[in-house]
Amino acid sequence: MEAAYHDSVFQEAAVRALVIDPSGTYVDGTLGGGGHAEAICAALASGGRCVGVDCDEDAIRFASQRLERFRDRVTILRTNFRRMRVDLEQIGIRHVHGVLLDLGVSSFQLDTRGRGFSFREDAPLDMRMDRRQGLRAQDIVNGYAESDLADLLFRFGEERQARRIARAIVSRRPLATTGELRAAVEQVVGQKFLTKSLARVFQAIRIEVNRELDNLAEALRDAAELLEPGGRLVVISYHSLEDRIVKHFFRDAAARVRPSGNKLVPDIPLRPQLRILSAHPVEPTATEVAGNPRARSARMRYAEKLSGAGADGDA
Repeated sequence: MEAAYHDSVFQEAAVRALVIDPSGTYVDGTLGGGGHAEAICAALASGGRCVGVDCDEDAIRFASQRLERFRDRVTILRTNFRRMRVDLEQIGIRHVHGVLLDLGVSSFQLDTRGRGFSFREDAPLDMRMDRRQGLRAQDIVNGYAESDLADLLFRFGEERQARRIARAIVSRRPLATTGELRAAVEQVVGQKFLTKSLARVFQAIRIEVNRELDNLAEALRDAAELLEPGGRLVVISYHSLEDRIVKHFFRDAAARVRPSGNKLVPDIPLRPQLRILSAHPVEPTATEVAGNPRARSARMRYAEKLSGAGADGDA
């Protein structure tokens, strides 16, 4: 488990962008194996605090061991990051100096047999990040109507063969394992494009199981509300669907006017909530990709909290 969790993407760059006050309070909203949280804790002074949030019990178990030497400055919560604002309030934290979100599925989740995240191992169709929830991948694969399944594969996987793959899946029901799902995809795609299509199909189903994009949108809103003025929001994404949500959220939160939609009516002035500090997404260096292939698709965006938010009339 330690090797699988070893490398955190953008570890130095993310902490450098995040930690503005070594005595402040910071949230790692996607704790995983604790790599980022460990680096945050190392950058903190004795009065600083890091709260790690994750819904995966395996991640909590591993990160707790990894962060043991920082037990005087770290708190770990088992919850989904979309609930972090509520759960932080329950432990007396209403505002923080920074929030880090490192999105997607971890290498450990992909590599652990029995979790069903990977198409490279035959395992039950599960894909739950939080195994306390009821919905599993097999419920989607076997329960969704063919048209809904096709729409899901196209929307969350951007898979061009979505309708043909959905038809193949339905024709083979019931499917119980990742191997059976792989065979349904292979029936349509063939070997040449199989790996990319499998990645897209598994991504789409995983996103649906865990409500990843809905949860991200909620987490971004909560994170911005949690920040103190001057606090930082740092987000690392791994595919275009995630990055698009982050980009649009930052753009909207930094907007100074809302177009009226009518040339005869003046635009509506806004008080921006955030100031974007990354004009373009930060990309990994060649050295980082060589040392950690998972970093290849990573993009990092970050912004700073401003005083005031919303339209002038609402403030």
